[in-house]
Amino acid sequence: MKMHLTGAAAALLLFAGVGAVAAQDVVITPEQDTVIHEYVKKQPLASVKVPGVELNIGTALPDTVELHEVPDVKYRYVVIDNRTVLVDPGTRKIIKVYD
Repeated sequence: MKMHLTGAAAALLLFAGVGAVAAQDVVITPEQDTVIHEYVKKQPLASVKVPGVELNIGTALPDTVELHEVPDVKYRYVVIDNRTVLVDPGTRKIIKVYD
């Protein structure tokens, strides 16, 4: 029984690690980053409050948060607590926080 629990714990850690790596595998090219940064400066949004959500990479935003399009980029953005946040619209996870 002890061996079985150890194997289960190892499997759990393996799957948890895979999820963490997947969240960090988003790659924004320097060109995309420039396009995004320039666009959000020209298209300012009102800042919203999202109680209980920390602005960390990998944090999923609730469906109640409206995401805004950046032309020619698959990601969306929103301004939360006066910080621009880039979000993967498929997962609603934060992929970058601009200061």
